[in-house]
Amino acid sequence: MTHTETRIVQNVTLVYAKCDAIERIELWDSLYAMAADMDVPWLVGGDFNIIWDDEEKFGGRPVTLNEVDDFRHCMNTCNLFDLGFKGSIYTWWNGRAEEDCIFKRLDRCMANIDFQQMFPGIEVTHLPKTGSDHCPMLLKCNLESTVIKKSFRFLNFWTKHPTFKDVVNENWNADFEANPFTLFNHKMKKVKKGLSQWSKSTYGDIFKKISSLEEVVKVHEAQFEINPTRANRERLCKVQAQLIKFLALEEQFWKQKAGMA
Repeated sequence: MTHTETRIVQNVTLVYAKCDAIERIELWDSLYAMAADMDVPWLVGGDFNIIWDDEEKFGGRPVTLNEVDDFRHCMNTCNLFDLGFKGSIYTWWNGRAEEDCIFKRLDRCMANIDFQQMFPGIEVTHLPKTGSDHCPMLLKCNLESTVIKKSFRFLNFWTKHPTFKDVVNENWNADFEANPFTLFNHKMKKVKKGLSQWSKSTYGDIFKKISSLEEVVKVHEAQFEINPTRANRERLCKVQAQLIKFLALEEQFWKQKAGMA
């Protein structure tokens, strides 16, 4: 009796292209060489530092046609196709407002037919630009995941909140007499319940909060892209600051879960 093992092989190439058109030729040559022997699903994504056409740019000087042609020729020759996106068309902003404002779509995900057939429900989302002049790209392959019921977990960042100790002190008491072990168990359950309620009212669900704030940032980004005034820029910066705050909490959460904090 023989046993056959099936392995799914795929190739992922991350791109960080040079700003200079001449220097980018080296990248195109590298992709040409890789494509020549590519017989597996292939995803190529990142900062290509070049737009595909005029619709992917707002403001600034016109792009040289030769630069665009080099990029298009490389992608077409390598049989790579744009996976499209959800969200704002622009993935880069020069950080300026009004007449000095420039937006471009410099970041994208490209893939060959084999990769698209492997992940027919693949989806690319342009996330809000937070802490960077580029927006992150979220790639979803539509894989199913099992929902796990959340249990109580003490989060280290709670201790940094000014009212944390008050919540613990208020719940670390008992209104009955019993042996030390029973009392300790009662106090722990009471503190656990108190912290859970306090966390819900103080922080809420940080993941849902982040998702909500990301949508708000997208709206303000869209408004700023349409009308890049200083007022719209200030509104955008305000909601971005809120998002950064919760992203920092999320980072601490994952560091704790990974045993790094």
